[in-house]
Amino acid sequence: MAQNPSSNILIRKLQTISDLGPSDIAILGNVAIQEKQYQANEDILNEGDRPTLSFVVLDGLVGSTKMTGDGKRQISSFFVPGDIPDLHGLHLSVMDCTFTALTPARVGFMRHDALRAMCDRQPSITTVFWRSTVIDAAIYREWVTNVGRRDAYARMAHIFCELIVRLRAVGRIDDHVAHLPITQAALGDALGLSTVHVNRVLQELRRDGLISTAGSRFHATDWAGLIRAGDFDATYLHQKAR
Repeated sequence: MAQNPSSNILIRKLQTISDLGPSDIAILGNVAIQEKQYQANEDILNEGDRPTLSFVVLDGLVGSTKMTGDGKRQISSFFVPGDIPDLHGLHLSVMDCTFTALTPARVGFMRHDALRAMCDRQPSITTVFWRSTVIDAAIYREWVTNVGRRDAYARMAHIFCELIVRLRAVGRIDDHVAHLPITQAALGDALGLSTVHVNRVLQELRRDGLISTAGSRFHATDWAGLIRAGDFDATYLHQKAR
């Protein structure tokens, strides 16, 4: 059976965090994936939903979001191509957050019953999926530390470092240059900052020569300096090679 092209990005991502054997790749390559396009700020899955599908990000940037009672949004994680943001939905019947496209995004839906059957057939894939979810938890812990204990300048430098490392792992960045059409409002919701404060910190990072931006083009012009500014250590991403 021919491999599903949409599964290539999923396989590549999983290979960055675990070893996949030929049989794992063959099974993952033939999983049925139904693609759908989303516009920026369009919800993919809502808090309170009872989904029978999980999705893999194929293009774009997706965020897990929560709303406060007075309508303020907190973004608690970013998901890049290859990630399965709601993989935990296989075991939790109700979604406790919303997944939103933060940029124009393309995602691929996979049926829960098909994923369960795949895991039953190939226990090694169950292990890889489990590793993926615990790494998501490690990223979440780092985000709590970032928002709770770093100043605004370090917070933003740190989140840019994370995005660069994660995008590079799946071949979506070249020489520390990425296409990131993310809004300042979304950055503020991820970092706990106002849009005005986000703009001010971006100016500081540019003035210090750590980054340059032109439209949606983002360039980490001083990678070592950005790492120092963000107090960034990629250990929590648990990638096989960096």
